[in-house]
Amino acid sequence: MGVDIFIYIGGFALLDTLSPTIIGVTLYLILTDNQRLTSRLFSYLLTVAILYFSLGIIMMLSLNYILEMFSDLFQNKIISWLLLIIGIILFVASFFVPTNKNKKGTMLKPKTQSLLSIVFIGIITFLIESGTALPYFATIGLLTTNNIPYYYWLPIIAAYNIIMILPAILILLCYKLFGRWGNSALVNLQQKISSSSNSALSWIMSIVGLILIFYTVDYL
Repeated sequence: MGVDIFIYIGGFALLDTLSPTIIGVTLYLILTDNQRLTSRLFSYLLTVAILYFSLGIIMMLSLNYILEMFSDLFQNKIISWLLLIIGIILFVASFFVPTNKNKKGTMLKPKTQSLLSIVFIGIITFLIESGTALPYFATIGLLTTNNIPYYYWLPIIAAYNIIMILPAILILLCYKLFGRWGNSALVNLQQKISSSSNSALSWIMSIVGLILIFYTVDYL
């Protein structure tokens, strides 16, 4: 496994840190709940990370099983062409993502103060985000294409998910350090994220598409 694979996967992981839902829920909890903030936020983030990690394992095992039905001669070619087509589609489709005209945007909010409610929000976040987790799917595709053994891809997927939730943890640390001094900045960030989710999706689609195109061209 070459260094270029780590660079691509690292780039995809950084793109996934732009999740408007995860950051939006994090900001909502920080701005509305100060009593059990740390436990509630980590319950939410762990729920999302564990579900994403489980999805990654399932996808890796299922893709490897499917690829075993093909000969080694055609295996990489098939996946490379598939990734190239997906990359082209994503790049073209990124120009047609509608602009979000709702300045308030939409945000997941827990109905109660219980940890169960927070876990439920984490599950809903996973269901929403997993449908558009393009960098994550691209990472699974790259790992599968390179026939990486499980003792390598397991920690890679785990590290990917840690990076994905890292911005939320950093926001929490900044809040703990600066307290209410940074409240206005957090409110502004919350409003910007809520109103620009479609714009972020468009950029992510475009960047993932280009990375897949440049990567697969070298293997065709």
